[in-house]
Amino acid sequence: MLHTVEDSSALDLFVEVLVRLVVELKSEQYLRCILDESQKELCKANTMRGSLPTFTLLGKLADAIPGFADILVVEHSNLVDHLLMGLMYPNEGIKAAVCYLYGKLYSSPVGTERLSAHFEERLCDLFLNTLGRAQTKELQVNCLGLLKELLKSDHFVSILMNNSKTEEESENPDFLEGENPLPLVLKKLLLTRDEMLQAASSHCVTAVLVHSPSRYAPAFIHADVPEFLFECLSCNSEILIWSVYCCLLLLTEEHLFFSKCHTVYGIESLVRSLQDVLQLNNVELHKQGLLLFTEILKRQPVEIKLFTNRGVCIEAIDVLMETVNCPVLEVVVEAVRAVAAFLRKDHLSSPPVPYEELQKLLEAVLKRCADLSPPQSSKRHAGDLLFSVSQSHPANRNLSRVPQRQGQFLLNTLESFRNACRLAVEFQSDPMAQENAFTAPNSESKDTLSNFSEFLLRICDSLCIPMVMNYLERAVSPSVMEVFISTLNTLFTVVPNMRNKFSEKLASSSFIRLTLELKARFCSVQSNPALNQACSSFLCSLCLSLYSATEKKRTSSQEEQEMSELLQKGLPQLNYTIAESLLLLAETPEPFSLDQSLCSHQHCFILLLYFAYTLGDRFVPEAELFLAVRNFLLSAQDHGDCPPPYILRAALYLLAVCQDKGKALDLRSLCTIRRILDNLPDLSLVYVHCPLLLKFFLRYPELMGRFGHQVLQLWFSWGACKQAETEEAGFGVSDQLNSANPILAILKNNSSILLILLDLVCSSSVEVAWKVLMTLRTFLERNEDVLVCDLLRSQFLQILQQLLVESSSASLQANRNLPVLLSLLFLVQLRSKGVRELDSTDFKLLHQVSNLCGKCRPRDTDLLQPSLNFLYWSLHQTTPCSQQRVAVLLSNVSLLELLQKVLECTWLRSPPSEPAYLSSEDALLCSGWLLVASLLLYQHRYNTEVHQTLSLDLTEVLNAVIFRKKKPILLLVSIMQFLRAVLRQNFSSSLLVIIGQNTAQGATQPQPSSLQDASLHPLAMRQVFSLVVSLQNLLVHVQLQKDLPLSQAVVACLETLVEYLYMKNQDVALHVASQPWHQFLLFTLLNGGQKSFLQPEVLRLMTLFLRYQSSNIISQKEISQILQEAAEANLAELPEATSRALHLFLCQIQSSHCQVEPVQSGTIQTLLERLMGQRSTCGRHKDIVASMPVKSWKPKDDLSTFKVQRAFGNC
Repeated sequence: MLHTVEDSSALDLFVEVLVRLVVELKSEQYLRCILDESQKELCKANTMRGSLPTFTLLGKLADAIPGFADILVVEHSNLVDHLLMGLMYPNEGIKAAVCYLYGKLYSSPVGTERLSAHFEERLCDLFLNTLGRAQTKELQVNCLGLLKELLKSDHFVSILMNNSKTEEESENPDFLEGENPLPLVLKKLLLTRDEMLQAASSHCVTAVLVHSPSRYAPAFIHADVPEFLFECLSCNSEILIWSVYCCLLLLTEEHLFFSKCHTVYGIESLVRSLQDVLQLNNVELHKQGLLLFTEILKRQPVEIKLFTNRGVCIEAIDVLMETVNCPVLEVVVEAVRAVAAFLRKDHLSSPPVPYEELQKLLEAVLKRCADLSPPQSSKRHAGDLLFSVSQSHPANRNLSRVPQRQGQFLLNTLESFRNACRLAVEFQSDPMAQENAFTAPNSESKDTLSNFSEFLLRICDSLCIPMVMNYLERAVSPSVMEVFISTLNTLFTVVPNMRNKFSEKLASSSFIRLTLELKARFCSVQSNPALNQACSSFLCSLCLSLYSATEKKRTSSQEEQEMSELLQKGLPQLNYTIAESLLLLAETPEPFSLDQSLCSHQHCFILLLYFAYTLGDRFVPEAELFLAVRNFLLSAQDHGDCPPPYILRAALYLLAVCQDKGKALDLRSLCTIRRILDNLPDLSLVYVHCPLLLKFFLRYPELMGRFGHQVLQLWFSWGACKQAETEEAGFGVSDQLNSANPILAILKNNSSILLILLDLVCSSSVEVAWKVLMTLRTFLERNEDVLVCDLLRSQFLQILQQLLVESSSASLQANRNLPVLLSLLFLVQLRSKGVRELDSTDFKLLHQVSNLCGKCRPRDTDLLQPSLNFLYWSLHQTTPCSQQRVAVLLSNVSLLELLQKVLECTWLRSPPSEPAYLSSEDALLCSGWLLVASLLLYQHRYNTEVHQTLSLDLTEVLNAVIFRKKKPILLLVSIMQFLRAVLRQNFSSSLLVIIGQNTAQGATQPQPSSLQDASLHPLAMRQVFSLVVSLQNLLVHVQLQKDLPLSQAVVACLETLVEYLYMKNQDVALHVASQPWHQFLLFTLLNGGQKSFLQPEVLRLMTLFLRYQSSNIISQKEISQILQEAAEANLAELPEATSRALHLFLCQIQSSHCQVEPVQSGTIQTLLERLMGQRSTCGRHKDIVASMPVKSWKPKDDLSTFKVQRAFGNC
């Protein structure tokens, strides 16, 4: 009946019913019966077309009944011959049925074994031919089904791939084409538009490659199968895409896959496929695609550029960015691995490099990893974190508390960042990668290597390091730390100009301790060699970077090379704990031992401690370290070993830093240090500019006596060097005082160091001398020790005498240190503020300085300025018992001749562009005028003999004040001080010859133009009025600047002028005092700033007008207001100048017999009593300024420049 049914649908129904019936009966008898009948039918069939129902029934039974295929193969093997005949029949329906049955037979292990020879000898070629020529989908599908079963066996795969061919034949495409092998057959199926056939074909390729990619992949690659696999990625079938991903992933294991440029051809298709796949909700497909992408990126040969199109590279970055931000952690892990593989120079070398996109990608990776980590519990240093993990979890050598996936994710993230850093370093040697070559002219591009490198350093500081520190709180993984440490080591060369700052930050954050702990914990007994090498390289780079940052003044490339060789050799073996390393320092090598490993370990550990301590990471207790370093020096000396200078420098620094926590060194230790230092050619080789090291050397007399001078010389030299590195403009005394502070405390406890400092002033460079000068000045200002001043004066006299004896006039003027010595002498003199008797030292100093001035020229401002300051101050310490001071100066003819020339320079100098600026020449003029004024005063007071007179043109002097011509105010005040002196002496002095206008024109006697001029001789009335007006204007000017000393000097000059006029002609004096513009002057002063009568200028002017009965200027109303304001004020809080001016005003009211009310009289008396009580401890009122401009000297480029500070006393 089966063979009589011709309708295909009826036949299918009949076969289905028969199969179900047999399955339900479950009887082998019926199966054997069916097999027997089937064999008979096949044997008697006239044509093969009639065998189709039989083949169909057998195939269905083999599919439905598990053991049917075994029975057929074992008991009816002759049926197989009919199957071969069916494959040769030109009917694809029969071939499809036969292939289906073959597939069921070979799916059985028994069938595979029994039919193995059959396949090799008879079926293989016929099957490949059938598959290659199949036209109907049914035959193609059944053939692929049979092929899938065959490919499960390595033996059948070998037969199908025709492994008997030689290697040369396998590589011949023409030979492959002629034999029609399996790769070409499967490639043909990939060309179809049927996604199911394409998926089945790629499955078969994968099934072949699974057995041995290296053995079978070349055949597929030569057949260009990868090219068509990449083309299939443009489909929408997830099954096909998955199959292609798996197949290509296996092909990546063969180098030929890359060398034939299949990846270059297909990378764009892969990137586009990943873009489409990411829109699907298939996590496994995402992971498989990223895995394929990663393998291609990793295995792509360097010499073959993968991304030939920059647009594809940008698309790849976009894909990686999207996958990094995926919510599924498994996908993110694969994405980060792909990022790590992507960051290679050959992948990104097509200009312009997309630096900006890479920054965004790396930032996304690091932020994603940081987001997955729990928040950091505390902000601790790196070494503390590792120490805490080690203590709390002694057995935790893996990621026990951290999920394995998160640990792996962190590792992949760090690898990505490390590759990015390496990429930046590699691009430094590529000019095309420095910046975007396509940037428009006159525009700035962000796509530059410089910006990218700075980004890497910045994000490492803000994200990478905190993320790893957070990880260290929970666990420590050697693989993670190896990548992290090697990344930090690479960062040293990413931004070379930031290397020093980066190194200092790492060292100050305990990374030296962290690395040592890692080595001790994971690298002992030669374990974890990669981590050990990374840590050792990092410590070596860190130390060398810190060396170049902290030792800028040392430019010895040989020392740096020796240090580098020492660290490279010794650090890999330095895998001890901190405690073990401290014990190691005290060990002594065996005598005659050639093994230098112990010495190398000691030196490396000392260097690491030195650099850590310089940056504040004191991870070893100071007392223990002090003892260990001391023992190291003793051991080295006993062994006869002399450590290199950089090791000694580190050891001495550590001793100095730990001295306060350790015991004082004994005599043996001090002698050892002294012997070691004596063997050095130069102490600067071991010097570190640190206050503690200075204190260490000056603490012990054994060291200070031998090395104190050199250490102080180095201290000030290095300080000057550091100052030169800072900005020159705006450097004030306060900055200098701050740098001098460390030595001030040492000076206070050991004043004998002053002798060394004085010697430095004389013997050192001008830079060092100035630094010493400022230090001594600060010390003198803060310490009330007269004995110190006497010591300084005595020592200074010896130095000055030596210089004057050994030097001629020309050499003195060329001596750069002499101005500093003179400035110091003036400072010492200024320190003695009280009046003191003249001793032999003072007399000799006065004599030497005055003689020195006589040898100078007016342009020698650097020498004359401090000298005239000293002479001026010495005069103001004159008492009746020390009149020799005046005599010494007046007997020095050369000095007076010099002063004559200095004063004449006042008329010769052109006015400066800025009147407020006081140049060194103007300052010298100020000193000259003030000194001459003082000489006039004291010569007149003591009637001292004069050996040389001074001559001045009075008209020039008056015009200097009347017509200021932008002269500095301080110079005007100095001239006014001189004018006061000659006014008080009525222009009659044996020291001074006044030259009037007529005298200057050659007349023998002055001829006044009027009686008033005659009474005021040598002044003229017009000069008087001009001078008064000028003084008023000057008073307003300086009062607006709130310069109290200058304003009082102007008022004092006005007072002296009116006194002179009153003595010469009372009518003129009263007329001048009652001028109405005085009232306007008072109004201006009262409305300038304080708006109070209790101002010294206002009170002194009021006193002046009261004295000369200028009722039109000051009335009873103003007097009442002043008394009321004074009564309400707290007199104890008034400045001394204001109190003195108020006292004079009140006394003037009483002496003038002004009409005041009885109540006001009582107020006046009460105020006077209170003021007298306060003034009982005050000094007398001085006629001339008590101090003069103090020069603050600073050298610059071997030329002396000056900056004047005014210190006027009360007038």
